[in-house]
Amino acid sequence: MELKRVVVTGLGALTPIGNTVSEYWTGLSNGVSGAAPITRFDASKFKTQFGCELKNYDPENYFDRKEARKMDPFTQFAIIASNEAIADAALLDNVNKDHVGVIWGSGIGGLKTFQDECIQFGTGDGTPRFNPFFIPKMIADSSSGNISIKNGFRGPNFVTTSACASSSDSIVTAYNYIRLGMASAIVTGGSEAAITAAGVGGFNALKAMSERNDDPTTASRPYDKDRDGFVLGEGAGAIILEEYEHAKARGAKIYAEIIGGGLSSDAYHITAPDPNGEGVVLVMQNALRDAGIKPEEVDYINTHGTSTPLGDGAEVTAIQKVFGEHAYNLNISSTKSMTGHLLGGAGGIEAVAAILAIQNNIVPPTINHFEHDETIDPNLNFTFNKAQAREVKVALSNTFGFGGHNTSVIFRKIAQ
Repeated sequence: MELKRVVVTGLGALTPIGNTVSEYWTGLSNGVSGAAPITRFDASKFKTQFGCELKNYDPENYFDRKEARKMDPFTQFAIIASNEAIADAALLDNVNKDHVGVIWGSGIGGLKTFQDECIQFGTGDGTPRFNPFFIPKMIADSSSGNISIKNGFRGPNFVTTSACASSSDSIVTAYNYIRLGMASAIVTGGSEAAITAAGVGGFNALKAMSERNDDPTTASRPYDKDRDGFVLGEGAGAIILEEYEHAKARGAKIYAEIIGGGLSSDAYHITAPDPNGEGVVLVMQNALRDAGIKPEEVDYINTHGTSTPLGDGAEVTAIQKVFGEHAYNLNISSTKSMTGHLLGGAGGIEAVAAILAIQNNIVPPTINHFEHDETIDPNLNFTFNKAQAREVKVALSNTFGFGGHNTSVIFRKIAQ
């Protein structure tokens, strides 16, 4: 069976540094930090009192009040980003909606809904008074379901959940469905809305997040000697994947071609990465093999780069094992230094960043680098503190999740 080619025809983004794709790219290319004190709830008693929240976000700018109340924020974010991508791709024009699907990613789903309902029950008299929308708002697949319902897409429809690899897994799955001929186009990506008391408290208990409350804007500092954990972010990233001939036939603009996806497991620990990076080595090798390209053809890696002491080093070790001497010719950057970590939504916005790097021939920076970690090779190009212009023909995006889930996605510039 001959596999079909798959291309990107639409982009959408709702991020802590921009509420549209254009604003997001401006923030990325200018090295803007999205971190600030938390406003979602009173975080004064928490070890971490800041995060990368959306700015100037009001759901009533996108939904009427009644509609917004029926959706958890993570679903609101999914619909907003996917609406932008669908409009960008003109996907509602002259397409057979039976062959258009939605495969979305979220690591947690409706955390705020779950938290609020349980608190209300727990502080009451024990009488079960739950909102009738509790379950539909909470479950992770409400995101893909709502996108499908809103647009009438009747193709494959489900959600992938694999912690921080969730939306990259959704992208790889959508890619495979299309190249196997099971859909003509798929709305994919991911969203997360975990800046809640339960989310912050839970990650604090794991000692996973930065506690740099005196200087939030510089707290996400991948590869820096003094990094002390990730900064929690929120939002959504969406891309439209489409079969190449289908896109050409309807005159769609094409941003890039997706040429490979790799998955692997660390099989090591429920939260800690394998310090030798063996699972990460395997996932990048799998992606390169699937793409049918050599390591030296990759120009840019958007790393997982969360700013955790263990994770950053393990990923760099893996990159050097896979790419050898070519590792020194690559640009590497962690856009989480600007957006924070969107957990299950990370792969969505980072895929958008990788595609825009190809489109614009600009590599976004890793900001907040002050002192180099002597355990990390200083000769690698981490694109510290300032965006760098270079031709980007091939970009690889890495995302890794608790449980040892690893996913790599590869995009390539395409001649129109």
